[in-house]
Amino acid sequence: MTPRPNPEKSPGLSGVRVWLAGVGPLLLVGAMTWWFLSSGVAWLRLGGVPIEKLAIERVVFRPQEVVLKVRNEGPGPLSVGQLLVNDAIWDFSITPGREIGRMKGATLSIPYDWLPGEPYVFTIVSGTGIRHTRRVELATMTPSASPRSFLIFGVLGAYVGVIPVFLGLLWLPFLRAMPRTWMDFWLSLTIGLLLFLGVDTLKESIEVLGRVAAYWNGVMLVALGVVGAFFALNGVGSVLAGSARSGSGAPARPSGMALATLIAIGIGLHNLGEGLAIGAAYTLGEVALGSFLIVGFTLHNTTEGLAILSPLVGGKASVRDLGILGLLGGGPTILGAWVGAFTYSDPLSLLFLGIGAGAIFQVVRVLARGRAEGGESVIESLSRPQNAAGLLVGFLVMYATSLLVAG
Repeated sequence: MTPRPNPEKSPGLSGVRVWLAGVGPLLLVGAMTWWFLSSGVAWLRLGGVPIEKLAIERVVFRPQEVVLKVRNEGPGPLSVGQLLVNDAIWDFSITPGREIGRMKGATLSIPYDWLPGEPYVFTIVSGTGIRHTRRVELATMTPSASPRSFLIFGVLGAYVGVIPVFLGLLWLPFLRAMPRTWMDFWLSLTIGLLLFLGVDTLKESIEVLGRVAAYWNGVMLVALGVVGAFFALNGVGSVLAGSARSGSGAPARPSGMALATLIAIGIGLHNLGEGLAIGAAYTLGEVALGSFLIVGFTLHNTTEGLAILSPLVGGKASVRDLGILGLLGGGPTILGAWVGAFTYSDPLSLLFLGIGAGAIFQVVRVLARGRAEGGESVIESLSRPQNAAGLLVGFLVMYATSLLVAG
């Protein structure tokens, strides 16, 4: 007897049709987009000259040479006519050519005997006479990748990031000597410290936004970093707390070493952006990293070690544990300094800053939920006198130390 076909089993042709139904609209939208960008814009143009936008993304200072990295972010192609250095017309060579297509980049090489420490204004005049300007406040030699420069920026990152965090961890005996009733105060102080770092990170991203080409959609890059880091760290917290389950089988909140690890990761991602800014300062020539700045960063970052310690006051922590936490919190500063010095990118900086802010806000969320008791809301918990005092003191401590960071 011939078996009857199973009506629930789709034939091969039906499967192909399903895929066509899914991919087909995408292909049609892609074809429409290609037509509009290739010919539709010119067909719809009613007259006049489109607005030109040329972004000078990076200025590189080399011995007797200045290199400009530019990108055409306007609606159509443009041509490079003249180059002015401090309002004086200057010779230059351009690769791949003077005509720059939409969203395409070019490199301008300028034979110029520049002086360290002097300000420079570079102006590119397009074929239509529109000027595109980039100002450098302080000309400094752009570092090149070499063993010596890697060592210098590694030491700088360790000095302003790793060492201060480890110094902050030395407060553990002092915190443990305090009365146990102060536990809520120290954890609330940690929330205040982290809130300041999160807001400060977003403030830094706003400063970078002004330099990012519009087509990168910098605000969304920051949002991507914030949302991605927030939920990624939420997953990390679930893993760290996964072994501890309540009677109902619900996952327990991270505490002790697990919570300290979350805080260290969040602070480390913040310090990644901070290291990026330090390395980029030499590349961009916009910030003088003097001894006062280094001292300011050191004092500012020492308080981060205090934030990492708070969940460990009532538990055990070995020297090995403290070493891991210190590296998690301060180590990324070194990586950020290397990236900022040798491969700096404003869009990448925005993404890193967003990641740092998202990670910190997730840790704040976990800490704030941990302060709530019974059916109490987070706001009610933080409004209790001892918690409110800790929150305010933590924020004020970070604000006071931030005043020592001159930028």
